[in-house]
Amino acid sequence: MPPLPATPPACGDALRAPTGHLDLPFFGDAHRALGRDLVAWAPTQDVDERDDRAACRDWVRRLGDAGWLRYCVPQAHGGALPELDSRALVLLRETLAFHSPLADFAFAMQGLGSGAITLAGTPAQQAAYLPAVAHGEKIAAFALSEADAGSDVAAMKTIATQDHSTLGSDSNSLNFTLKGSKTWISNGGIADFYCVFAKTEPACGSRGITAFIVDATTPGLDASQAIHVMAPHPLATLTFDACAVPATAQLGALHGGFKLAMQTLDIFRASVAGAALGFARRSLAEAVAHARQRKMFGQTLADFQLTQAKIGEMAALIDAAALLTYRAAWMRDQGSGSARERSVAAAMAKMTATENAQRVIDMALQLHGGLGVKVGTRVESLYRDIRSLRIYEGATEVQQLIIGKSVLQG
Repeated sequence: MPPLPATPPACGDALRAPTGHLDLPFFGDAHRALGRDLVAWAPTQDVDERDDRAACRDWVRRLGDAGWLRYCVPQAHGGALPELDSRALVLLRETLAFHSPLADFAFAMQGLGSGAITLAGTPAQQAAYLPAVAHGEKIAAFALSEADAGSDVAAMKTIATQDHSTLGSDSNSLNFTLKGSKTWISNGGIADFYCVFAKTEPACGSRGITAFIVDATTPGLDASQAIHVMAPHPLATLTFDACAVPATAQLGALHGGFKLAMQTLDIFRASVAGAALGFARRSLAEAVAHARQRKMFGQTLADFQLTQAKIGEMAALIDAAALLTYRAAWMRDQGSGSARERSVAAAMAKMTATENAQRVIDMALQLHGGLGVKVGTRVESLYRDIRSLRIYEGATEVQQLIIGKSVLQG
């Protein structure tokens, strides 16, 4: 069965993302200006999304040309702000997701795929990759998951062995050979480079993982095995077979890969909640527009009290998730609370925003009746899009464990 089609955003989209939340005290003037400028730009983009891979390349180019990808890297490397800013990431993903899940995906993966380089890259690595990411000249990817190592990262089996080889300019340098596979890798097959996590001390579990930057053209790397999912976006399995990389490809400390991966995910977790908010806000807007024009029994669907009650519930679910999301992003940016408290806040945001968005989108689809399940309508595609957010970057159950353990520890 071929993959289901994505819904292309309409040029001059009549539905605009809301901006009222920008006045909340979580945001500063720079965030408000960013949010309003993006709300004006996003609906003017006309991208053919029938081919998800071509569409993502197009979105990366557009986002780079317009300067939005500059929020994925620090100012020192061509970024818009001195440091990665969680609130900016949330606002960008929320607005992009409102208009196009693929636009959100393209933006998010530029940040996540290069985040480890921002956190731990050498000056040479940062100079080689981050400006290109900020301008949309290189597509980034984050390669952590394996078939039997998703939530259980320590179970990964991809190995990086050290050997004296002739890679690079120093014939005596200690280089690495990667062997194994990664799967569910976003941007797999279209990325220009991958931040890959592999075992350098297999017996040490999570303490034996090291990160590497692997260019897509590296011999021994095969990214051709595409994975088709219910919400189309570029996804693939990576295979490493005697894939040799120089010592200069090591990213961060030897055996420090697990901590680096968790730090990278922690930065972007609240932004996943932002994407869910965008999906939920779009489904509410679609439901309201449909209810106002749909005629039933001599009146509009919006005139029925049951419809009004559902719309009210949807709006409350969105606002509840939004407050948790903005709080988590604000806490990270301000360094408020302990590291554990910030992680818990991000877990609450991710869990609540994705779960609430699923409920909101389901109610919006129900309000559309038969039209809601027609392939190609906006609410139908949103129903598929939201499902993956409840799984990736930490499934809902993982977020529950993080929150629950913290509460029990006091």
